[in-house]
Amino acid sequence: MKHKSPYFTVTRKRNLKGLLFVLPWLVGFVCFFAYPLVQSLIYSFSNITITAMGRRMQYVGWENYRDIVLRDIYFMERVRSFFANTVFAFPLILVFSLVIAILINQRIRGKGLFRTLFFLPIIVVSGPVLSMLMSEGASTVPLIEQYDLYALLATLPYFLIEPLTYLFGQLIMLLWYSGVPILLFLAGLQKIDRVLYEAALIDGASAWVAFWKITLPSLRGIVLINAIYTLVFLAMSEVNEVIILIRENMMSPSRGYGIAAAMAWLYSLGIMLAIGLCVLVIGREKRDKVKR
Repeated sequence: MKHKSPYFTVTRKRNLKGLLFVLPWLVGFVCFFAYPLVQSLIYSFSNITITAMGRRMQYVGWENYRDIVLRDIYFMERVRSFFANTVFAFPLILVFSLVIAILINQRIRGKGLFRTLFFLPIIVVSGPVLSMLMSEGASTVPLIEQYDLYALLATLPYFLIEPLTYLFGQLIMLLWYSGVPILLFLAGLQKIDRVLYEAALIDGASAWVAFWKITLPSLRGIVLINAIYTLVFLAMSEVNEVIILIRENMMSPSRGYGIAAAMAWLYSLGIMLAIGLCVLVIGREKRDKVKR
């Protein structure tokens, strides 16, 4: 009788298949992302000068970071403004996406059409198109300015004026960003067993109770994924003031690649800390381990 090799177990075969699917991404990451990432880290500790003979790099240590934190009057203020605005915009996108996903998940005709309508702005409205629409005032609601809501906001405490002004000024644009979260929430809702809702209905639970006891706990993992996606999407948006400032410094003769790289790394560190906070607050979906 032939004995099967203990090395090629079912679990190991599955792991190899998974690695095979991930392999193209790993190759792309090493070839197109890892090298620029390391290069930008080196640039952040250097003074880069572009001359007729090419690029000249001089190591300056932590000088670029000290310049950004202690002497730059724009970068830290724009980073602070971004996180203050995100505190209000972030839950708005998640709540709006979840509400729309629940509505579309009902037994209605044309679900595919509604999915397309909500996802289409993500594809169409990007880059120069988004900047053009914002310059034309298409990202806000005209009624807000008509009824002088901004004058009312001016009466609020100082720390609330800027985020709420940003929220109402970019309301339409923020709702445009909900396309991908809506699709992810839809996928999660369709995985919930309808038997759970029927059992809750028999026990006398209302729709509101079923939402908090069944729907939301079942979507905990999807909420975390959408939270991370939304935070990264807002952080890397073409109209983000921090991204615009980094790009301007990169092309500036007096600042250059070194300062821009240091800004990018400090900004990335702040985003990673925010993602870590999302993981701590929302948490990971617990999975029961079955011992065989």
